[in-house]
Amino acid sequence: MDIKNYPLLRVNYNRLEVNNNKYIFHVPSSSVFELSKSSDEVLSKLENNEELTLEDKEILKEFMSLNLVGNQFREKPVKVEKFPAKALVLNVTSGCNLSCTYCYKEDLTSLKNSGNMSFEMAKDAINLFFKESPDLKNYSITFFGGEPLSNLPLIKQIIEYANEFFGSKSLNIGYAMTTNGTLLTKDIIEYMYKNRVDLTISIDGPKALHDKTRVFENGKGTYQSVVKNLSTLLSVYKDRIVPARVTLTRGVADVLEIWNHLKNELGFKEIGFAPVTSGENEFFNLTSQEQAKVFDEFKILGEHYIENAIKGKLNGFSNIHRTIMDIHEGRKKRLPCGAGVGLLSVSYKGDIDLCHRFTGSDFQSFGSVEEGLDKKSLSKFLENRANEKDSDCQSCRARYLCAGGCYHENYIKNKSPEIKGHQYCDTLREWIDFVTVAYIKIRENNPDFFDKFLTNKGVENETF
Repeated sequence: MDIKNYPLLRVNYNRLEVNNNKYIFHVPSSSVFELSKSSDEVLSKLENNEELTLEDKEILKEFMSLNLVGNQFREKPVKVEKFPAKALVLNVTSGCNLSCTYCYKEDLTSLKNSGNMSFEMAKDAINLFFKESPDLKNYSITFFGGEPLSNLPLIKQIIEYANEFFGSKSLNIGYAMTTNGTLLTKDIIEYMYKNRVDLTISIDGPKALHDKTRVFENGKGTYQSVVKNLSTLLSVYKDRIVPARVTLTRGVADVLEIWNHLKNELGFKEIGFAPVTSGENEFFNLTSQEQAKVFDEFKILGEHYIENAIKGKLNGFSNIHRTIMDIHEGRKKRLPCGAGVGLLSVSYKGDIDLCHRFTGSDFQSFGSVEEGLDKKSLSKFLENRANEKDSDCQSCRARYLCAGGCYHENYIKNKSPEIKGHQYCDTLREWIDFVTVAYIKIRENNPDFFDKFLTNKGVENETF
């Protein structure tokens, strides 16, 4: 058999070896397949331009069905005509009682000068939200700011209204909030718990690290104020997960130290890290040495995740858990996230933004609560991004798990969210390889782990 008739599509797979077993990560489906001895031999022949035999024909057909051999399948152009948002972000205030030095929010103000969303604006936003997504069973509202708890009276009004609005239609509504934790009281915590508000706490580690950047307006560190409220929060939310969200900036990059403090000393069950690599203020961006250190320590935590998963436990390292979930479900993304499709963000003024990160920025809004969603403009933006034929991305093995990276990071880095960022592609590919191997190890040793801990069942495999 002439191998020239069967061109190998190397861009559609990546070889991996775990415990002397051969696997491929199948890029088009974000799935993992184990290679039999004969399949491995045929693939090696194709890779080395060696002659195929008639006995190789059946395996070759399998490779062709997986688009590993033959002509590259052309992706169908994406048409975005509906916007079935499941999540609504309400930026209830621009005011914050903190003055975190790395904050990306361009509309951020002090509490004294804060702009607050009105109850009428919030009601109209919820009505618009439902109008655009009338056929779902589950909806969620996220309260954002500023510090959202600085506008607690509005939050309570919104929850009362939304409970009645969705409840009268026999639909489910849930709530979420990320807070700096300084304004929490026992009464507030109990109210949030009673009303099913999932809370995430922004905290950057031990006092010495946290207080470098997360400070009050007078420059005083906020660590003690957060920790003072944390024990009450975790005791009330004892049957729910309260994640810690850590922002890694220059000088605050000791992942293992931060993990140990938050997990073992403060008692968080889930921790996620957000490395800052393309912030507008270069002073806070991680150095190349720090980025390498962060990645090395991510892998150490990843090994810990694997060990726990094989024992049937979840260690709470959310950075690896999300990608494990994507691989297990064969997630195929043409867009990096649900911004503009699965999620709508409304500013306190009523502007509809691509996501909460763009609120207050110079980037365009896509309509308003008063005038409605600008579907034509939003469709054009999303379709341009989803259908972009970028040669670097099209040949990348992580292309359907990354989809070009965060819109806002690209906006900061390249002055446009439509230009895909390439600031840490090599690191991301290496991380995807690490997570794929982790997935294989868990699948081979404890397949029940996925049914127990991967909870996104029923989510569409392809996100445009």
